[in-house]
Amino acid sequence: MGAPIEDYAIIGDMQTVALVSRSGSIDWLCLPRFDSGACFAALLGTLENGHWRIAPRGGTGRATRRRYRGDTLILETEWDTPDGSVRVIDLMPPRDEAPDVVRIVEGISGRVPMQSVLRLRFDYGSVIPWVRRVDHQIAAVAGPDSVWLRSDVPSHGRDFATYSDFEVGPNDRVRFVLTWSPSHLPPPSPVIAELALSQTEAIWNDWSEQCWYSGKWREPVLRSLLTLKALTYDPTGGIVAAPTTSLPEDLGGVRNWDYRFCWLRDATMTLAALIRSGYTQEASAWRQWLLRAIAGSAPDLQNVYGVAGERRMPEYELPWLPGYEGSVPVRIGNGAVDQLQLDVYGEVIDALAVARGPLGIHKESWSLQCVLINHLIKHWGEPDEGIWEVRGARRPFTHSKVMAWVALDRAVRAVKRFGLSGPAAEWKAVRDEIHREVCAKGFDADRNTFTQYFGSRELDAALLLIPQVGFLPPSDPRVVGTVEAIERELTHDGLVLRYSTDTSDGENLDGLPGTEGAFLACTFWLADDLHLIGRPKDARALFERLLDLRNDVGLLAEEYDPRYGRMVGNFPQAYSHIALVNSALHLGGTESAVRCERD
Repeated sequence: MGAPIEDYAIIGDMQTVALVSRSGSIDWLCLPRFDSGACFAALLGTLENGHWRIAPRGGTGRATRRRYRGDTLILETEWDTPDGSVRVIDLMPPRDEAPDVVRIVEGISGRVPMQSVLRLRFDYGSVIPWVRRVDHQIAAVAGPDSVWLRSDVPSHGRDFATYSDFEVGPNDRVRFVLTWSPSHLPPPSPVIAELALSQTEAIWNDWSEQCWYSGKWREPVLRSLLTLKALTYDPTGGIVAAPTTSLPEDLGGVRNWDYRFCWLRDATMTLAALIRSGYTQEASAWRQWLLRAIAGSAPDLQNVYGVAGERRMPEYELPWLPGYEGSVPVRIGNGAVDQLQLDVYGEVIDALAVARGPLGIHKESWSLQCVLINHLIKHWGEPDEGIWEVRGARRPFTHSKVMAWVALDRAVRAVKRFGLSGPAAEWKAVRDEIHREVCAKGFDADRNTFTQYFGSRELDAALLLIPQVGFLPPSDPRVVGTVEAIERELTHDGLVLRYSTDTSDGENLDGLPGTEGAFLACTFWLADDLHLIGRPKDARALFERLLDLRNDVGLLAEEYDPRYGRMVGNFPQAYSHIALVNSALHLGGTESAVRCERD
């Protein structure tokens, strides 16, 4: 079975990511893309489902220490043993001809017996490949996949795995390079491990130096930005929500989803984080991905797309995988693609508004935005599944209506500020109608708080975005009341839950059994709102607490479960790291960042 979620670090080549545990084992890797089948799937099963461990021989324990090498995605893991000390350097060079995993074992002191155990299993741990030796390499082939292993030490096969036993002394270096290629093609040209290391380090250092942020939280901000870059599919600019599937929101439960896709709900916050931190090239690529993905008929707008803008991602289950800590089913694909989520219209229009100033006007896309607005005008009043993709009944979610207001508001501003063509007066009238309806039907005057959906008493963490998108000013008593209600009623040990899974009408809101942990992005939003309503000390204290929840290499999952003191949900989660960056900029001021305002 996999290690605790917080025990993992990542390496990646900006087309896929590998998860490396503190025991030196790569337990998850999909090749050649984020959403491809995994060749190492021990994370969601057992060692027999595929892994690659390099560690001191005979030991099964965690490393003594580990770190990223400076501001890079090069991982260094070290063990102190009775025989001496040793370091394993892990990286994935930015891709040229093919994806590579480079692992370099470096002796520090003494003479340490080491072992590499490579157990390849294609198609999410279900297919044992045909392994043979070809031209001083180990070749593993099954169906469309082939993997080639080169190393400085001999290997042998046993129990459908490839073993290498060796020793390292001071300054000894033993190199392993694993390369994937389509099985019908000749093996790709091998990378030279040491050259790949030096080039990869230079590339990441050059990228990190572009960061504009120089405040007190530079280290967590930059590590979050590096994580976002790692989750970017470089050929298209799409950013996946996470590189994993089915890491549970409820340990042992069924709340297990595939997050290896690109969500429109992330668009505005992603662009803001990238632009304000100095990464305009990445922001521009993300905008271009967004425009390509949403191109087409307005009714066909989806909430989630593939890394190249694919629209189909059918959800199915993998019955041969026992799941992370028994959390089943393991799901591939995401059925939320077929849901109605009206908030995405607001996210798209708002994201393009955020980008319009810093990145320039994209005139060719304005006609598409007008089509989206006109469609939204006809349908904004309908119930939907909302931002959290509930699998229960559709409802008139307050956040969805607020985001419909955002779409109209940004469209009106675009016409007035940039002279773009559109019926601003008509749009303004609909915008104002939505505002009145939200305030009348989505607000509980007795409790002085907005509610999850019209006519309900439940709360929703998405309501924290009301002042952040400009629907009402932070000083409005209704905003203050909502923030305080969420702080009081929708937190667990001070961390924010997305919503209560049970509702006052007796229906399970999301159609699923069990519960979930606190949602980290929403807790960052609470910190932002506390700052906005005049409680900066409380805001900073909450932000610092969230920083303390990061693992030893600065990564965050989707959620944190205070019951167990554990991270839960897919990992690392882009939404959590985006929220971290934006909160640092909000709470610390933006002196070192370009002003990023909506129209």
